[in-house]
Amino acid sequence: MLNKKNKFKFPSAYTVLLAIMICIALATQFVPGVKNAKLSDVVMAPVTGMIGVKDVNLESEINDAMNSGGVESALKTINSKAEALVSVTNVGQVKGAIDVSLFVLIIGGFLGVVTKTGALDAGVGGLVRRLKGKELMLIPVLMIIFSLGGTSYGMAEESLAFYALITATMIAAGFDPIVGASILLLGCGCGVLGSTVNPFAIGAAVSAAGAAGVQINQGTIIIIGIVLWIVTLSISIIYVMRYAKKIHLDKSNTILSKKEIMDANESFSKNKEEILELTGKRKSVLVLFVLSFVVMILGVVPWSDFGIKIFENSTSWLNGASLGSWWFPELTSWFFIMAVIIGLVYRMSERDIVSSFISGCEDMVGVALVIGISRGISFMMANAGLDIYILDKASGVLSGVSGILFANMTYIIYIGLSFLVPSTSGLASVSMPIFAPLAQKLNIAPEIVVSAFSAGSGIVNLITPTSGVVMGGLAISKIDYVTWVKFIGKLLLILFIATLLILAIMPMILGI
Repeated sequence: MLNKKNKFKFPSAYTVLLAIMICIALATQFVPGVKNAKLSDVVMAPVTGMIGVKDVNLESEINDAMNSGGVESALKTINSKAEALVSVTNVGQVKGAIDVSLFVLIIGGFLGVVTKTGALDAGVGGLVRRLKGKELMLIPVLMIIFSLGGTSYGMAEESLAFYALITATMIAAGFDPIVGASILLLGCGCGVLGSTVNPFAIGAAVSAAGAAGVQINQGTIIIIGIVLWIVTLSISIIYVMRYAKKIHLDKSNTILSKKEIMDANESFSKNKEEILELTGKRKSVLVLFVLSFVVMILGVVPWSDFGIKIFENSTSWLNGASLGSWWFPELTSWFFIMAVIIGLVYRMSERDIVSSFISGCEDMVGVALVIGISRGISFMMANAGLDIYILDKASGVLSGVSGILFANMTYIIYIGLSFLVPSTSGLASVSMPIFAPLAQKLNIAPEIVVSAFSAGSGIVNLITPTSGVVMGGLAISKIDYVTWVKFIGKLLLILFIATLLILAIMPMILGI
């Protein structure tokens, strides 16, 4: 019992981010030329991260100094000013993460209402019944479905609700719990790795880069994301199906220990959970659920960049913006509207709609806070001039590096960072204000940085013990973490190499 009590547990994202804040504040005391951070800067960082306003006049002065006299001149300008570049007392445009955080809360409420209807459970259950006798085909079908959730809205925590159902189904079909867990972890995970419009990864990264003055071409991000998504998902499906076939032929081929097998049989052989009926109302909810994300995709794809004008003024009557020019404010209002519509279509009472919506929001409060705290860290660095200092030193080291090498080096760096900050949105907010301008300074497309970030954090979140999704999903499926590492190790190496190649080749193909 003593060993269990004293067993080291990796700290939460909040503790990690607080430690980063303190380290940055300490670093400003020793790094030559930067403005020293005060205690008040650390205390106010989370609030500034949410609602901070950038002083555009000071920003212009810093940029002019940078262009005329380099980093030393820019740092002198920062030190000469009493006011901060980003502060809650400034007047101007809000650069804090309040728009992203509010969107996260609202989409959590939306998912809470959908979950309350049972439509998602019923949809998966109906698919299981339809493919009875062809259980092996469930693997690619389900992995593709869950990957769609990963690439579109970063499906992760939401997948925990399916582990018991999917694992029990796979065991009944003659497989083992590893197959069930893989369908979800790799299905959702490959979708997140190849994020296209995932607001928690791509959205947060583009927003953070934009706050740093770097504009990202969303169309390019989507193209690279689709390639990453399809390639990694295809490899994973083949990998899981090969293992599943071995188990189906001979159960002794399982990599599970005897204890894991006993625990799984004891848990899932007694699973009496019925598959919910896919009623007409639930079918309607599923249609609206899919429609919600289809419209979201249509809303954020920059159609005008492709010369497509069909969506101009299409939704101005709804939220004042046309499809193709939506961002977090429009997406937030859209998912709020759809949550209400889904509740009404399912004939939920007003009380049920509100309670399920609030419950869903509660699940996302932690994510919303992490985003704000992380943005506050980037503002701390900007206020001290530490970001300028790092960019100058990094650009010196990487000067002359080719786009291929830069993309792969960035990918590897993000793999390391993702172990420390497992929150994709948090990592984006902390790092993108540094890496995106660095790429731009080296005349390398910043879209490559965003894609490298998405791929790096995505591959880490397939295995990191700091992820509640990984550890929670494995616990539900009765799989030890060491067993999962043993199973996925070879696949991770294959995915790592495949991603390196894609990030190296795509810039040449796209001409960026």
